[in-house]
Amino acid sequence: MASAPQPSLPLFYNDLMPLNSRDHAKWHSKSVDSAKWLSGQHAIPLTVDEFVQAQRDYPIVFSSGENPLPLALMGLNEGVNTFVDENGKVTDPVYLPAYVRRYPFMLAKLQQDSDELSLCFDPTTDAVGEFSEGEALFDDEGKPAAATQRVLEFCQHFEEAGQRTKNFIDELKKHDLLMDGEIAITTNDNPDNPYIYRGFRMVNQEKLREVRGDVLRTWNQNGLIAMIYSHLFSLELMRSIFARQQQQGKGPTLPPAPAEVPVN
Repeated sequence: MASAPQPSLPLFYNDLMPLNSRDHAKWHSKSVDSAKWLSGQHAIPLTVDEFVQAQRDYPIVFSSGENPLPLALMGLNEGVNTFVDENGKVTDPVYLPAYVRRYPFMLAKLQQDSDELSLCFDPTTDAVGEFSEGEALFDDEGKPAAATQRVLEFCQHFEEAGQRTKNFIDELKKHDLLMDGEIAITTNDNPDNPYIYRGFRMVNQEKLREVRGDVLRTWNQNGLIAMIYSHLFSLELMRSIFARQQQQGKGPTLPPAPAEVPVN
């Protein structure tokens, strides 16, 4: 069984293998009650379709660099996830980003010179394998079973949402609306020396107020303006996430010093 070409693997994935009826005819997929691969991840990729749901639980920021991506912050410091314990169990009833729910599957190119995408999976996962429990991936005739059809449909919707997310980012960049972000968080035991987080990007509200009325009308009609404000409103949760870190004993060590939210 050959792995798919993988010059660089996406977050969570240790390997990628094309799913096919020849090699995986008797394989099944099953649900797992823990996600250890998530416990040490603080910034999770997010699609624009999820902003309204995700902003209730997480700050939504943008990564720095040439190609910024929206990210849901489950922690402010690298290696800290305040919603998943060390055993990989989600501790709160929160919205889980589609990027998390997609794993261990994804659509990927098998040939770099082709635009065709094939359904692949991470063979190191415990959720897919040659065991009898769970749902069959293929029927007796070697055709994709219902479980595989659902996974394929989910991954296709994820790719479509990814394209809408790219269009959203392109629009923000076109109007130069993204700026370097910074947040200062003060604690009661050290009010004169706040924790300062940098290293992410956010929408510049001053420039947003200068956008022409015809552009704003278009954004209102296509829903983009709602996505912008979902992002802006969610930033208030930065302090909530910091407080969760402190309560769980996962906060930064004293004395506080300027630190970057590592979301590049």
